[in-house]
Amino acid sequence: MNTEAALLGSLTVPGRPQHLHAARAFVARTLGDHCSCADTAVLLASELVGNSLQHSDSGRPGGMVTITLIAIPGGIRAEVTDEGGATVPAVRSATVGAPHLAENGRGLQLVDSLAARWSYCRDQAGTVTWFELTESAP
Repeated sequence: MNTEAALLGSLTVPGRPQHLHAARAFVARTLGDHCSCADTAVLLASELVGNSLQHSDSGRPGGMVTITLIAIPGGIRAEVTDEGGATVPAVRSATVGAPHLAENGRGLQLVDSLAARWSYCRDQAGTVTWFELTESAP
């Protein structure tokens, strides 16, 4: 069993919605069919990139978002780095009224539900939001 982390790959894309597909394709291609958690990783990375586009300075003209995939013992770690913003990543509390009709605000709820762990770190350069998924045994 591997006990060390290894960089699988990294992709930087312009902070524009039309580049979200490239981020998803990068995660799917990098993890491939051999990773049992690839579909979940694609979904969660897409949510984090979408959040970066909407809530950080990366969504402004000239902004960039970087997706990094790392093999960790027993699974993978995905990191999404953006240029920071006024807020920090946080799971929204339930919507009053009809929460099932809300059109947004579910991205981090998905990450919180499906990831083994997730968090973020923030400094003057920006914000890194990350999640870890464990591989299920074949």
